Amino acid sequence: MRLARLTVRGFRNLADTDLGLPPEGLALLGRNGQGKTSLLEAIAYPVLFRSFRTARDGELATFGGTGFHAGLGFERGGSARQVAVTFRILGRRKQLELDGVPATRVVEAAGAWLGVVFAPEDVRLASGPAAGRRLYLDRTLSLADRGYLTALSRYRAALAQRNAALRQGRGDLAQAFDRPLADAGATVVAGRLAWVARQAEPFARALVALGEQGGEPALAYDGDMELAEPGAWGPRLEQARARDLGRGVTTVGPHRDDLVLRLDGHLLRDYGSTGQVRSAAIALKLLELETLEAATGEAPALLLDDVFAELDAERQRRLATRLFGTGRRSQVFITAPRPDELPEGLALPRWQVEAGRVVAQD
Repeated sequence: MRLARLTVRGFRNLADTDLGLPPEGLALLGRNGQGKTSLLEAIAYPVLFRSFRTARDGELATFGGTGFHAGLGFERGGSARQVAVTFRILGRRKQLELDGVPATRVVEAAGAWLGVVFAPEDVRLASGPAAGRRLYLDRTLSLADRGYLTALSRYRAALAQRNAALRQGRGDLAQAFDRPLADAGATVVAGRLAWVARQAEPFARALVALGEQGGEPALAYDGDMELAEPGAWGPRLEQARARDLGRGVTTVGPHRDDLVLRLDGHLLRDYGSTGQVRSAAIALKLLELETLEAATGEAPALLLDDVFAELDAERQRRLATRLFGTGRRSQVFITAPRPDELPEGLALPRWQVEAGRVVAQD
């Protein structure tokens, strides 16, 4: 998978531009605040039509602007493809296109282009609240499995409708959404459980490979595992009905679950050192990369936002080996303030980003 052209208009602090991109990728250099991360964000946005920095599309528009456009021309499976999105702040309208054809729903175009972002704020995957880890699971599995994405969309729709009925005190109306919630929710739970079972051992190996030698790593799922079967939902929802009505929200289901990271039996988010937490977060991103490559047969682009600056020299070396070592096929886009902050031996064209403009340097 290779990004060949990027077109952006009205996006963050970037100048409107139409860039042809090298097949191996780019090293983007420049001072902070010049637009390096915004460029990665524009490249990553059409993966799921969601920013890795904010949940509000309106924040991606140039200050005072009316909206934004991001279009990618890329090669996948030997074929030239295109994906584009235009967002208008007025009315919060989002228009998607895949290969020149309008897409009415995100699910129709999501995952056509694949990229995995490594950013300093990813440390929150290991140290932050459960919501971030649920989002990580849903993103990874939605891109790897179209069936999961469909089930997740149906689950969220049923959950929103059921919660709306609960807030109105309409238990009878809420009950009408029990069946669609169960059918879709069981698929979500089963998909998450299967992924965690497959990735527990690779997670432990990744942590060791990144230099964490002091303990036994563990990856586990914290939730009601019986909900992987649709038939288990009825009794659970019935038991929670009075509680749900009292609180005005659904208290049963995978929207409340967590992905648990432990070291020697202790929760990393509570007891891990700064280095251990950062390594665990990077290990999760490596699992995302490998999951998508295994599922699609395509190596996603690597989008690395100044991630090496947060690591000590040994962790830098180990991560570089995992990302750029023998056999790695990904196109790479990496940002750094200065050339000396790039991984040693990284052979990529170096372009400068200055005041939102991208200029080829060699």
